[in-house]
Amino acid sequence: MDTYVRFLYEFLNTFFTGVKTIVFGILNGIKQLFDIPAYIHLIRQYRNDFSIQEWVLVAIAVGAVALILILLVLLLYLLIRKYVRFRKTLVEQESMMKEVAELNKKVQMMTKEREEIMAMKVSQLGLPPSENGDYSSGFGNENGENGAEENEVGDGIRFARLELVDRKFAKYKVQNYNNDFTLEELCVAFRNFAASRLHLYYSLQMIRIFIAGLSSTKLVILQGISGTGKTSLAYAWGKFLKHDSCVVSVQPSWRDRTELFGYFNEFTKKFNETPLLEALYTASYTDDVYTVILDEMNLARVEYYFAEMLSILEMPNRDEWKIEVVASPWENDPKHIIEGRIQIPPNTWYIGTINNDDSTFMVTDKVYDRAMPIDINDKGQAFVAEDTAPMNVNFSYLDKLFMQARDEHPVSEENWKKINEMDNFVIKHFRVAFGNRIVSHLGKFVSAYVACGGEEVEGIDYFIAKKILRKLEQLNIAYIKDEIDGFVIFLDKTFGKGKMKECIEYVLRLKKLG
Repeated sequence: MDTYVRFLYEFLNTFFTGVKTIVFGILNGIKQLFDIPAYIHLIRQYRNDFSIQEWVLVAIAVGAVALILILLVLLLYLLIRKYVRFRKTLVEQESMMKEVAELNKKVQMMTKEREEIMAMKVSQLGLPPSENGDYSSGFGNENGENGAEENEVGDGIRFARLELVDRKFAKYKVQNYNNDFTLEELCVAFRNFAASRLHLYYSLQMIRIFIAGLSSTKLVILQGISGTGKTSLAYAWGKFLKHDSCVVSVQPSWRDRTELFGYFNEFTKKFNETPLLEALYTASYTDDVYTVILDEMNLARVEYYFAEMLSILEMPNRDEWKIEVVASPWENDPKHIIEGRIQIPPNTWYIGTINNDDSTFMVTDKVYDRAMPIDINDKGQAFVAEDTAPMNVNFSYLDKLFMQARDEHPVSEENWKKINEMDNFVIKHFRVAFGNRIVSHLGKFVSAYVACGGEEVEGIDYFIAKKILRKLEQLNIAYIKDEIDGFVIFLDKTFGKGKMKECIEYVLRLKKLG
């Protein structure tokens, strides 16, 4: 054993002596490189023997050595600086990760607070709250229960909430409710349900306009003064269909579609799913009718965060209603997200509420032309309604009723002729025109309005006032006020005395403002 100890000592001594020699050799080499007195002593030793030409060469040699030493110092400085920066980046990344984690916690807390505020807001409307108190996380069922159960999902799943929806609907079969009602009966039933079950009162004409608006476009805008029941009408519609509306509270900071659909977090490798994304994904499994409420939608610019949806919903082929949520697909992505894109379900309507005041943005023509604006400025009068239960409604059946209305109640040729005459008058006197999109919406709206029990001219009157004459607000009223009296005379002469009530009231109100 003693022999081995002596061997080990000498063995390790040889190794560490070599290391010591290397270290001291490097230090001695650096010391010798920068030994200025040695350079000076050497020059003094040979100075008496140098000729003039040799002194020039000595100067060049000294300059070259000095340059090399400076470059070595500079290189060493750059290496140290690069290392410090690299280390600083690592520290900043670690700090950023901690900050992101803290922000995610704050977002969760704010989401919970928002849901509590929405619960308070809904309770103020006189509507029964959901059992789980969640008013903004997707669609609920007739019991107010949210879509997916709170089950845990495994690691590597970036769409956690959509994964839960897939699990819930794994064995789901599309329900056929054997609906046999007409649009007129639907209006009466909805009105009675809102009055008898929710104590919300609307005129039958308002319900007809609302249903006809759903027929004409996927985006309906409810506008008017605060407190007249804009949000409650849309929310009651969801209750009536046994699917609580997905309430999306628009925020002033919204700038793009990620506010609606969420985004992929590169740090957590998870997709930040929004209530709207979950709601649309749920709707894609069924043939039921769903509603999304964009509450106070003009707190931000609608054409910023909703622009892509406006374009998609205008496509005639519903198979093309797709929106990209992630750039590249994963194998374990949810069932209905194909190649990173989600199919926008046709059985969902979007109902925006707006208030026109100093805190909001003006809704542009691009939005209005693609939507159906409905004014709610009068508080509904209470009435005794027959107790009416909510209904299960198939989207396919409701869509069939809308198409059937277009076949059975098309706008008459006589009224189309009058509309064209009015169009020419408005172009000539007000320099305002409307395109094919509005003509298409007009035909759908009026047909459904008639099928709901209304008169054709009433439907034309309301549509023209809200969709076409609304464009006059953008003009200088002082320049067109003299033309308004002539326009009123034209409407009475063309459509009949007092038939175009909404249009006449609207332009006379503009005249007063001018």
